[in-house]
Amino acid sequence: MFTPNELLWALIGLLLTIGGTFLEAFIASPPWSWGAEGILTYSLGVTYQTGAVLLIGCLGGRNAAALSQIAYLALGLAWFPVFSRGGGLGYVREPTFGYLIGFVVGAWVCGWLAFQAAPRLELLGFSCLCGLLGIHLTGFSYLLITYLTGWVEMPMPLWEAIWRYSLQPVPGQLAIACAAAVLAYGLRRLMFY
Repeated sequence: MFTPNELLWALIGLLLTIGGTFLEAFIASPPWSWGAEGILTYSLGVTYQTGAVLLIGCLGGRNAAALSQIAYLALGLAWFPVFSRGGGLGYVREPTFGYLIGFVVGAWVCGWLAFQAAPRLELLGFSCLCGLLGIHLTGFSYLLITYLTGWVEMPMPLWEAIWRYSLQPVPGQLAIACAAAVLAYGLRRLMFY
């Protein structure tokens, strides 16, 4: 049974994940170049979706984080357009669906690790990295299994799909995971928990 606090964090996590799906992540140029060039932004090539998954794990714990991602999957599969390309049951035949399933795994792992000790930046950073690893391992496994069984028709060779969906987004997602850990650390200190 979920506590009211966990349900509230799950709702927050659901809303953050939906919002993060449609917001592309950028970083700013270093401050020492602002005078000459102004503030320039550079795309990380990913959205804030993964950051929302990890942030809610660090703030709400494993149950709230996993519940928020289960609700996200349920909404998307029920034809609400919360996934990056819409929604519907047909999404299970997309090569990226395993990464969406991985959100449940990654959120749970991150939430479990984040509450094993008093909040320290290193612990929260480690929990975010482990959560990101859980997302990618689940997504990669789904990609491999569906490719080998022929259940999902790949528009590209397997090695290219692995590059596009697993390896290429990692640098941007690592930056977002670090930002989620720093934000979670500050918020947990601010909320005294």
